Amino acid sequence: MRTRNTSPADGDPGASARIRDAAIDRFGRDGFSTGLRSIAEDAAVSPGLVVHYFGSKQGLRRACDAHVREVIATEKRAATTDGSAAQLLARLADIERFAPIVLYVVRSLREGGDLAVELFEDMIDDATHYLEAGVAAGVIRPSRDPAARARVMAYQAMGSMLMWLTLHPEHAEPASFGKALRAYIEEVTPPMLEMFTEGLYTDRALLEEYLLYVPDPPRDGSQD
Repeated sequence: MRTRNTSPADGDPGASARIRDAAIDRFGRDGFSTGLRSIAEDAAVSPGLVVHYFGSKQGLRRACDAHVREVIATEKRAATTDGSAAQLLARLADIERFAPIVLYVVRSLREGGDLAVELFEDMIDDATHYLEAGVAAGVIRPSRDPAARARVMAYQAMGSMLMWLTLHPEHAEPASFGKALRAYIEEVTPPMLEMFTEGLYTDRALLEEYLLYVPDPPRDGSQD
């Protein structure tokens, strides 16, 4: 009778996700210089199994990036297509759950480099799509330039968080980032919701005057 050869992966179908999640936590806390051995210890696997699944640390980081994008896009798509107060309040009540994901993005943007730029550009592309899903659902107003709107909103969202953490160094410790995320969200949510739902200016005069000076202004999305 022939015995089937098994790889270390065969006995633990959840190992890949566990390694990825451990890497997101560890990269967020300690930075991207963290070695695979530390991540393997956190995931309770051998370093060889990390290489088996992801090939290299860069491969692991790309897998982390993809998962972080998926989590953010899924939550944002739900928020932009539902638009109900109940859903918003439910997400706010559970905001600490996303602390490892947000800390990972913050760490990536702070350390910079090609992968950080790639992650951010991919997040902007995702934002374009879930905002357009909100437009299709009738929750969000159309835009003259959906991609440009998504980019500006991404700049504002991540830029405000990075600035907030700079101004509140007492909240910058990775171990307490869940509390920091809640404090940030509670500070910015009321004025942001006011601005998003009620607007800032009382009429469209500034926009209309500006568009007269733009050589090729984008078409009004509400007229599509």
